[in-house]
Amino acid sequence: MQYVTLNTGTQMPQLGFGVYQIPEKETERIVSQAIKTGYRHIDTAQYYRNEVGVGQAIKASGLPRENFFITTKLATSGYRATKAQIVQALKNLQTDYIDLMLIHWVVSDYEGTYQALQEAYQAGQLKAIGLSNFNQEQIKGILAKFSVKPAVLQNEMHVFQQQVAMRQFCHENDIQFESWAPFGEGKENIFNHPLLTTIGSQYHKTAAQVILRFLLQEGVVAIPKSANSERMKENFEVFDFELSAKDMEAIRQLDRGHGLFGWNE
Repeated sequence: MQYVTLNTGTQMPQLGFGVYQIPEKETERIVSQAIKTGYRHIDTAQYYRNEVGVGQAIKASGLPRENFFITTKLATSGYRATKAQIVQALKNLQTDYIDLMLIHWVVSDYEGTYQALQEAYQAGQLKAIGLSNFNQEQIKGILAKFSVKPAVLQNEMHVFQQQVAMRQFCHENDIQFESWAPFGEGKENIFNHPLLTTIGSQYHKTAAQVILRFLLQEGVVAIPKSANSERMKENFEVFDFELSAKDMEAIRQLDRGHGLFGWNE
């Protein structure tokens, strides 16, 4: 595993396991398989309705809590609702602290939401806080108003939407960029893209592995999701090769500068 260091000093595994669209009843089994594969960074959300299964899988693993990096995301708007949801998330995940909590999207009172996050961070309930699906102007407003800056920004990123300007902005403000949908949810026939498969053949790797390796070398945190144990293993086997500068530049040329899912940039 490779790690990035957040502006809080916390070490965050650069490759995580996402649980978006995993049914609640299947979550414990699938996350347990991911843990057996080697994943220690698990990314869930209030909106996914599967925090409980994530907590159960981590508990059932028998591994110390400090071995894991747990991310969850809020859908609440405003201070009071968020304070209550933080308590609920801790209960769902069966833990005394959460490693990273993000505002999942731009809710109507995101400043009130962020105030509650900041207080929970200062109280030690959250080890880091951040944002998801925010644009630069909204982030600048947060930076100007609050004493605790976001540690992470999780936005759409994959080879077709490389978020060059946003990643530069994050770098300048000491915010770690994290990719959701690193595979673009399979759109645009990404796993059979001729450039990615050709590059992969040079390293005896799949297009999916090339994509993840590209993100890692760009300094991005990635959270691929798969319910298939073989695919989980494949996605995890990206630390034994390195893309050449030429291959990195070729993949950068795939950037279209816009997303595939209609989120504001």
